[in-house]
Amino acid sequence: MRRPRRPETAVRPGNAPVCPGASPARMNPLRLKLTIAYDGTAYEGWQAQKIGTGVQEKVEAALAKLFPSQPRVHGSSRTDTGVHALGMVAHLEIPRAECRMSPRKLVLAINAWLPEDVRVLAAARVPRSFHARFDAAGKQYRYFVWNHPAQNPLARQVAWHVPRPLDLRAMRAAVPGLVGKHDFQSFAANPGYARESTVRTLTRCALRRQGPWLTFILEGDGFLYRMCRGIVGTLVQVGLGKFSAEDVRRMLARRDRRVAGMTAPAHGLVLWKVRYPRQRREAKGGPGRSRSGRRSRGPAAG
Repeated sequence: MRRPRRPETAVRPGNAPVCPGASPARMNPLRLKLTIAYDGTAYEGWQAQKIGTGVQEKVEAALAKLFPSQPRVHGSSRTDTGVHALGMVAHLEIPRAECRMSPRKLVLAINAWLPEDVRVLAAARVPRSFHARFDAAGKQYRYFVWNHPAQNPLARQVAWHVPRPLDLRAMRAAVPGLVGKHDFQSFAANPGYARESTVRTLTRCALRRQGPWLTFILEGDGFLYRMCRGIVGTLVQVGLGKFSAEDVRRMLARRDRRVAGMTAPAHGLVLWKVRYPRQRREAKGGPGRSRSGRRSRGPAAG
């Protein structure tokens, strides 16, 4: 028995692809979630900038090559100039009439238009209630240090070179005092505007060593401007003998950036992953989750 012929795909004026069988009732936008990695060396952070180039601009330019609607992307957070990402999350909306590609093929198509230092790692359809920034339940940053007298030329753009020996026992003794809910104003830079709160919850602060490689793992519900780099810089100075674990606890209590340690360089920091609560499935177009009462976590973290 012959198979029935598939209906031909309609083509809009301007050759913009539409979904087979598209109708006004099905033209509501699709929301997509992207997981993005980038080497931040050449960029002024994630956010689109008036001066300099943000990674967001590169992603939007690639999407404009694929979709006539030229969708905007909304990131889970802003990263500072020179900071990298392995797990930046962003969302966008496109008209359902432009939905010919599967998420897997969309990844390939976007990457074909991106520079080599930016890559989309994954794409997925999400409910229209999903918001990359406001739905984020937590973030994990990792900071890399190359602790050896000689610089590793292969690591010069992804790790802070600290040539002097570090006392890991002293550094680890200072870590527990930072974990928990605290006012982290002493470790954050001034963002240039009034902040609603400088209280954050640091759920994890760990230090790993493998030969000359040191990895700081910082995870929490949100991070202030340059907070990760302020914590890492201070802990490294603990390892150099400039501060003690008790000094770090006093710094936290003072809530004054002038009393804490240095800010570590940007190029060692990586936004490792963004954590989200389990989303309710809304495949049939069910009601979306309310976003009322959500709090902004401010601009560039780390």
